[in-house]
Amino acid sequence: MGSMRLLAAVLALLVSTVTPAHADPRIVGGVVVDDAEEAPWMVALTTPQGHQFCGGALVGPHEVATAAHCVHGRLPGSIVAVGGRLDLRTGGGSTSLVAAFRLVEGYTAPSSGKDIAVLTLSEPMPYRPLPIAASTAYMGGSVGAVYGWGRQAEHDTNKSPLLHKAHLPIVPDEQCAATYPQFDAGSMFCAGYPGGEIDACTDDSGGPFVIDGRLAGIVSWGTGCARPNMPGVYTRVATYLR
Repeated sequence: MGSMRLLAAVLALLVSTVTPAHADPRIVGGVVVDDAEEAPWMVALTTPQGHQFCGGALVGPHEVATAAHCVHGRLPGSIVAVGGRLDLRTGGGSTSLVAAFRLVEGYTAPSSGKDIAVLTLSEPMPYRPLPIAASTAYMGGSVGAVYGWGRQAEHDTNKSPLLHKAHLPIVPDEQCAATYPQFDAGSMFCAGYPGGEIDACTDDSGGPFVIDGRLAGIVSWGTGCARPNMPGVYTRVATYLR
C-alpha cells in the first residue's frame, strides 16, 4: 500500500496547513537490510536539510506511497524523497523533490483511517517499483515484512541510519477491533505478536508492509512500540490503490 494512473478517481489533491497528526511507529526487534536488491523500492522521506522523518515505497517511477500523516500540513517542496540508499549517512542513490501529493479526501488523523498519500516526484527514480497487493492478502496469520529507519525501542532517543526490517503476522480483524475501538477493517489491519518485542516504531511511519513481494500496508499508528497485546496498525493499501 499497481499503477498510480488509476488513482485519480480515488485520491483527491489535498495540501493542508494543519499540524501533522500524531504518529508513533518505528522498527523494534528487526534486522539490518544489507542487500539493496531486497528492497530497491524503499524510500526515505527527508527535509531539504537531510532529516529523515518517514518512509515510503516507490510504486511508479515518479510515485511514492506513504502515510498521509507524514505529509499532512507540509508543503510538497519541503519534502525530499531518497531512494537506493540503505545507509542514510552515505550519499548514494537518487534524490528528488516532491512536486505534489494526493491524500484521500476526508483524511483527518491516522486512527480515523484513510492514512495514505501518493507523492509525485519532480524527477523519476531508476528503481524497481513495488506492486500493490490484492484484497485477499490480509488473512489473519499471513506474515509480512515491515521496513524503516525508525527508532529501535519505544523510549529510544536515536533512530537508526541503517534500514531495518522485521517479519510480523497479521492479526485477525476481530482481535484488532477488540484492542482498538477505533479500528476500521475497511481501511486498516493490525500486525504483531501477542508478546510484543517486534514492531514498527517512531520515524518508521509511512514505511511499507510487504507480503509476497507486494505492498499490502503502510505503517500508520498504534499504542507505544512492541508492547504485549498492542499490535501495530497499518493502512490497508488495497482499499485505496490498485
